[in-house]
Amino acid sequence: MSRTDATTTNAENRTTMPTWTTRSETAEDVAAIRDIVLAAFPTAEEAGIVDALRADRKAWIDGLSMVSTAPDGTPAGYALLTRCHVDGEPALTLGPCAVLPSFQRTGAGSAAIRAGLDAARAMGENLVLVLGHADYYPRFGFVPASRFGIRAPFEVPDEAMMAMALDDTRPVPAGTIQYPAAFGV
Repeated sequence: MSRTDATTTNAENRTTMPTWTTRSETAEDVAAIRDIVLAAFPTAEEAGIVDALRADRKAWIDGLSMVSTAPDGTPAGYALLTRCHVDGEPALTLGPCAVLPSFQRTGAGSAAIRAGLDAARAMGENLVLVLGHADYYPRFGFVPASRFGIRAPFEVPDEAMMAMALDDTRPVPAGTIQYPAAFGV
């Protein structure tokens, strides 16, 4: 279990942000994670993807499904890293990431993502890929995947397909991403 650095103040609205505790998913978290994902997305598709990834022994990596909890212990944020490949070489894909609507814009999602990236780094993983908002994920160190010669297996704006090397001294494979079957691509 880890804790984000400290309680912070959001300069825009002068509210105090909670300090988030982060940890790997436990069996007791499965229902709460499903609730978080269902509340954060307009359809149940992403919750189904999480369930399918959890059941996929080739994709699921114990310790890379991260929950952020509020000071009262309420699970509020979620980030998942699972195995994918780039032209046959192992990599990770980040997502789904979700936050309960009542905790959005408080750092709950960022805390879960940072915890997941730290756990992946500690496990010796190197390449992480994410398809997401170009104005959100760069704060963690993601850059367009095209800078590494990596592309999605479908059409996507260059700025939305991002990658990050967790260890700059290690090589990063170039090529096309092969996602786990749960993603349906």
